[in-house]
Parts: sequence; C-alpha cells; structure tokens
Amino acid sequence: MSDIDPITLAVLAGRMEQIADEMDATLFRAAFNPIIAEAHDASHGLYHALSGDTLVQGKSGLPIFVGVMAFAVKAVIDKAERDGDLADGDIYIFNDAHIGGTHLSDMRLVRPYFRDGQLFCYLASVGHWHDVGGAVPGNYNPAATDAFQEAFVLPPVRIARAGVIQHDIIDILMRNTRLPQSAQGDLNGQLGALDLGVKRLDALLDEYGADTVGAALEALGHRAEALMRSELDGLPDGRWEAEDFLDNDGITDTPLPIRVALEIRGDEMILDFAGTAPVTAGPVNIALPTAVATAYVAIKHIFPALPANAGVMRPIDVRIPEGSLLSAEFPTPTGGYTETILRMIDVMFSAMAKAAPERVVANAYGTINALSIAGKRANGAPWVMFSFFGGGHGGSIESDGLNHGNAPISTATIPPLEILEAAYPVMFKTWALRPDSAGAGMHRGGLGAVYEIELLEENARAFLFGERGRFAPKGIVGGGEGAMNHFEYQQDDGWHEPPMASKMLGMALKRGQCVRLETPGGGGYGAPADRDPAAVARDVALGFISEDNATALYGPAWTEVSS
Repeated sequence: MSDIDPITLAVLAGRMEQIADEMDATLFRAAFNPIIAEAHDASHGLYHALSGDTLVQGKSGLPIFVGVMAFAVKAVIDKAERDGDLADGDIYIFNDAHIGGTHLSDMRLVRPYFRDGQLFCYLASVGHWHDVGGAVPGNYNPAATDAFQEAFVLPPVRIARAGVIQHDIIDILMRNTRLPQSAQGDLNGQLGALDLGVKRLDALLDEYGADTVGAALEALGHRAEALMRSELDGLPDGRWEAEDFLDNDGITDTPLPIRVALEIRGDEMILDFAGTAPVTAGPVNIALPTAVATAYVAIKHIFPALPANAGVMRPIDVRIPEGSLLSAEFPTPTGGYTETILRMIDVMFSAMAKAAPERVVANAYGTINALSIAGKRANGAPWVMFSFFGGGHGGSIESDGLNHGNAPISTATIPPLEILEAAYPVMFKTWALRPDSAGAGMHRGGLGAVYEIELLEENARAFLFGERGRFAPKGIVGGGEGAMNHFEYQQDDGWHEPPMASKMLGMALKRGQCVRLETPGGGGYGAPADRDPAAVARDVALGFISEDNATALYGPAWTEVSS
C-alpha cells in the first residue's frame, strides 16, 4: 500500500466514519423494537479483513461494541477459513455471546466486502433484539444457570449465500422469539444497513481507489496507537489497585469482588484483574471478548480524544484470569453482562483516580436495572415491555455529575415514557429525580431517578436484573458515596422488596399494581468541605437535597448564603 498524506487521511477518516454513522441511522429508523429505534442499543463498523480488528465505528452506537465486534468478526473469519467458500454477498448471523461478546439478545450480522474479486474488509451490524426465546421474556433472566435458560443460541451461520437470502434460517429465528414481527423488522433493518454500507464503500473506492483507502485504514491504526502511547507517556509510572463488589449472582446471595491493578510503565499500561471472583452459577459472568472490550470502553472514557480504532489497545496488556467470572466459557450464563462491565469500569476509574484524578469521574450509578414486564392482552396477543433505566453520574474535577444519565457503557438513550406507554399496557405514575441520592463532594454526584410503573392489563409478571442494591457507587478524592439502588413491588398485602435486593424472577402483578424503582446517585468528587456553600444552597432550593442532609454533609455555611 502507498503512503498517504495527512489531508487525504483526515478526509478519508471522516468519510469512513460517515459510512458507519449512516449505517447506524438506517437501523435506528427502520427497527421495530424501541431498544434499537429509541434507545440506540446497536452499532455498525468496518473491520480488518484478516484480524477482524475495529477500523471504524459509528459514533451513535454503543462503545462496548467497538471491542466485542472485533471478536465477532474474527469468529466469522475463522469459520469462513474452515469452510473455505467465502463469497461476495455472504452474510453471517449469530448471537453466541461466548465468541461474540455481550449477551444473547445482541444479534450480530457480519458481511465480507469484496473489491475486484478480492476481500477488502468486513462490515458488521449488531442490535439488541427485543426477545430471543429463553425462560424470561426479554431475556434478562436473573436466575439462569446456563445459556439455554437465557435465550436461543445461534452460532455463526449464513443468512445469505452469495447474495441469496436463506429463508430457512429466518424461519428458525422467527420460531424462537415471542415477538416475531419485531424480530423481522429489526433483521430487515440490519440487512438494509449492511446494504447501505456496501453502496457507500463502493462509491468511496470508486473515487479514491482501493490502495489509497486501504493505506488510510492502516495509517489510522498506527495513529491510534501513537496517540495512546503519547497519552500514557504523559502519566506517572506506578501501580494502583481498586476493588468493588457485585451484590450477588442471582442464585447465591454472596458478594462478588471485582479487582484490578492498573500499572503504567512509560508508554505502556497493564490492567490485571487477578483476584476477581471465580465463575458463578448465575448470569453475572462475562466472556473474555466482553472483558477486553470493557477495558477499551474505560480507556476511551479516560482518554476521550482517542479514536474508535483497535490500535488504541496495542500498548495495553489486559490480563483476565482464567476461571474468573470475567472469562466465562460456554454454556455459562452471561445475560447480566451489563452489570459486571459497569463494575469493571468503576474499579478502573477508582484505580486511575489514584494516579491522575483529573482524568476520571467518580463512580456512576452502576446498573442498567433491566426490567421486563410481560403478559397477554385481552385478545391473547403476547406483550413484552423491556427497558433499562438511568441514574446519577459521578462528579469530576470540572463539575457536578450528570443527573439521570444513561450508563457509561453506551451512548444509548433511556426510552421515553411516552413510547413505552404507547407500546405497552403500562402507565408511569412517577418519572422524577431522586432527592438525597447524590454523593457529597466538592463536586457532588448526579441524582438518581424514581420510576413507578402501574400495570393496566389484567395480569402480568415482572423480572428485574439490577445491581448496586448492597454496595453504593464510590466517590473519589475524598468524595462521598451515592445512594444505593432500591426496588419494590406491590402485592395484595402491600409493598415487598426482593430478597436479593437487586434481582428477582417472576413477580406476579394484577391490574393497578405497581413496581417502583429508585436508582442510585453518582459518587462525589473531592472533599464535601470544599463545596461552594452557594452550590449547596442552590441544590436545597431545587429540592435536590433536604435541608437536614445539606447541613449534615456540608455544614451550616449554606444557610447563611440562602438567607
């Protein structure tokens, strides 16, 4: 490949990012299920023809997919090499989380892109399907002890051969979902996004030629690596450790430690997760691809100027212990992967705070609170409401944490209540900020949220998969903890709480009964004594914090400002 000048490289980088962005937009507009269409739980990108490494990813998709999709594409590359018959127009589909990362709800489509008969790169699309079978509608089964209790497991197979759709594969997929219309719409949206990607790449290579675009892709990887090394070289050498816990695995009510030792040596970094809990019976395990991808997400937060390119990870040695819940093997359950990767990010931030606190925020709320409510309508048609919920982000050196934000594993949005109420027989009685939930600090954490959801249909069952019910989000540099997660559900004799705090299976609800979720706040940054009394007074005036708590956490100085 030829050398490429900086201006052409910048232009091509922008053009290729635009291709991935357009693929994102195509799926978001075409998908049937709100988790993709509204929450944007999906992603698209371009991947290396031999290694599967991420070359370019769309800016609207989930960051966690940057890393895991490289493993997914590599799984397809390996299968195609074994089969020996890769053809232009082939499209592979699968959801196996142990080779493709994340969980079984995420359906991956991988398509080779050929130019003049030669394999140039891969295009890929991943989206969170609404329901993929399994024991629990929506697939977040907090009591699963193997993958088969979570969802239908599909290994990499071809849904298109040389451009011809294999309808038998589609028939199998549609028979293994409670919501075939939703699944068919999402599948068509992903296929359309891949088609658009091919058209845009054709136009780009027609304009610049395969050699020049190929040179740009190679150069982007080298540039990403150089940027990462430069960032690391500017930090002090040393080794810093951090530890946090998951509430339990949904089966046994025992805390599970997540540990990391972060070490910087010149322009290299080691992330060693030795000491993390062993693989569990319940579904808080994650597969190795997910663990490595999570390390990338945390690094991207710490060094936000870095591009979405696999070259970023070349100077970083991620050490995941065998037999730990971070390196689960099939058929170990992995459905609650979101909760575990959030804790991984928390401990990485806490460790980095000891080295360079100005680069990180305190712990965010640390759980997506995956909630499913499912039943049948009066006409017998099944319905499944699945959603995730927001909470407070951590304070930083610059500002207070974000109130009611989405989890830091994603750029997704929390589905609007209007969409959920229009689609399902539920009513949100409360959707509000949670007072007194923010961790105290020079810059406080963000506030969590309160959601109360009433069932409007005759009967339904609810399923919760959350975290942070026993261990609060931590502050850094002297900041305080955010409030813990709290969930309760209504029965004939009043309100009840899950025995395991943050997880429960099959809560029976009747018309008019509610579930109530109070999500955690973010941790604080810096000593509470250093907070501006005027900021405390403003929080009291806005109802973010009660007068008693303001005085207990920050002292009485705020009262002089408010008066």
